[in-house]
Amino acid sequence: MTAGGLELAMRPATSDDIPAVTRMLLARCEWLEERGLPTWRASVGDLAGQADNPDGTKWLLVHDDRTVIGCTTILDSAPPWGWTAEELAEPAHYLYTTATDPTYRAVQPGALIALWAVDRAHREGRRWVRRGCLHPALVRYYENQGFTLRYKVQRTHNLVYLLERPAESLPDLQIATRSTLSAGEHRG
Repeated sequence: MTAGGLELAMRPATSDDIPAVTRMLLARCEWLEERGLPTWRASVGDLAGQADNPDGTKWLLVHDDRTVIGCTTILDSAPPWGWTAEELAEPAHYLYTTATDPTYRAVQPGALIALWAVDRAHREGRRWVRRGCLHPALVRYYENQGFTLRYKVQRTHNLVYLLERPAESLPDLQIATRSTLSAGEHRG
């Protein structure tokens, strides 16, 4: 599918993707630092290393199946410290460590990833897509994507904002899902 003239798809990450994910995360860190915003530069290696998760929970937004322009991690449940027992019993996906390359801001990759997750959750019979963040500006950004702030939870060192959005079918979504790269294609 195309978005903003780009051929975009979501696919599971593999260990081969770690260098490309690292480059994308460093580009995001630089963009944040230039604006005096908090960054996770010290954690880039750990975050990129999640591409090697054998459970396949790290997903990449790619252009032409090669260029990594975003990533997110999807769990089958939200963290138990933030939600009620009833909410935890509901079928949901939980997004975290979503990041995008600022070079591609014009196509709104973060919103595309979120919408893809909402559609995917629906196709898998989930009721909700939930996510958390540490910054009020991200809360507003996620609210603009249809998420609703449910809780503010004080953890040891951070106030965590927890949001959710009902899973739903989004048939006009301009992003494909790939299970793997096609034979002969290269990661990079």
